Amino acid sequence: MIVGLGNPGSEYQGTRHNIGFRVLDAFAKASNISFEDRRYGFVAHCRVKNAELTLLKPTTFMNLSGNAVRYWLQEEKIPLENLLVVVDDLSLPVGAIRLKPGGSSAGHNGLKHIAQMLGTEKYSRLKFGIGNDYPRGCQVDFVLSTFPEEEDKLCDERALVAIDAIKAFALSGIDFAMCHYNNK
Repeated sequence: MIVGLGNPGSEYQGTRHNIGFRVLDAFAKASNISFEDRRYGFVAHCRVKNAELTLLKPTTFMNLSGNAVRYWLQEEKIPLENLLVVVDDLSLPVGAIRLKPGGSSAGHNGLKHIAQMLGTEKYSRLKFGIGNDYPRGCQVDFVLSTFPEEEDKLCDERALVAIDAIKAFALSGIDFAMCHYNNK
């Protein structure tokens, strides 16, 4: 299961915090599939070679993402090692991609709630850099802002690399994906 974190609603569309939704939307477009409005989120299914993927964009809002993730893991009977969460990351430059097999939430409320609902921080994630060029105390405004045109184009390009990293995770696992995409 591939989960893209974000907030539902047009007021959040295109914001830095919604990069997880953006990557999954690009994946769906490239795969010629569409999302259905289902319980706790927008869900799509597709095949990548021999892997059956469930794509999830939670509609529970970022801070309650764990509700959707837990529900759909159980609903689809997907083991935890087959979960990859696509999330925005302030500590990475815009467009940088880092895959990790687990770890702390690093202050990200979406990741924190997922760990709380799953009872573990040992789930894979693809961190997508959104930059951190904001004045002290303005983090919330920054993550809820849109990208300037140049960064926006870069995000579109890097989303394609993220899609390849997601496919590598689905077909060969987190270690393979990390080796091939963390420095790309």
